[in-house]
Amino acid sequence: MQGYIQVYTGNGKGKTTAAIGLAIRALGAGKKILFLQFMKSKVYSEHAILVNLSDNLTLETTGKPFFIVKEGMLNKAELAKWGDDIVVFPPGKPPTDYLALMKTGIVRAKEAVTSGQYDIVILDEINVALFFGLISLSDVQDILASKLATVEVVLTGRGAPQEIIDCADLVTEMQEVKHYYAKGIEARLGIEN
Repeated sequence: MQGYIQVYTGNGKGKTTAAIGLAIRALGAGKKILFLQFMKSKVYSEHAILVNLSDNLTLETTGKPFFIVKEGMLNKAELAKWGDDIVVFPPGKPPTDYLALMKTGIVRAKEAVTSGQYDIVILDEINVALFFGLISLSDVQDILASKLATVEVVLTGRGAPQEIIDCADLVTEMQEVKHYYAKGIEARLGIEN
């Protein structure tokens, strides 16, 4: 089977959810999947089920239990709302411990797309890691260029750069039309978290 490059991006909800749906469908067809999450730790509800769902699904994370943002992205009120759950860094100077985690993720992703061990490799939130400068565009391009012809690769996260969109075979942009976040509703367990 020919493997293609898929990108799920945009500001709307559902990118990771779509990737999970694809993984479930692929499991039903006997495929082997690596679901590699960048910038996430195992605190999301999907981790409670995906880790034990099938021997054909491997779930790994490269992240810490806090969010990061570039200096100037959030105002004081927004930062206060996050409290200790967020780390702010100057543009171009992300936390070194986060950079080390992302490097591990890049090495793992390249190994996964070249080993022949997986039919599908999902790189969840890799576009966001690119946006924050935690990984380089050339690293991601190298992963995509080295993949075996039979491996399907899925890249998720808002803000996919044009270079990634250009090399993809399928691009879906999730567009936010309306969201209850605007009413102050926080992430809900089992829905967004």
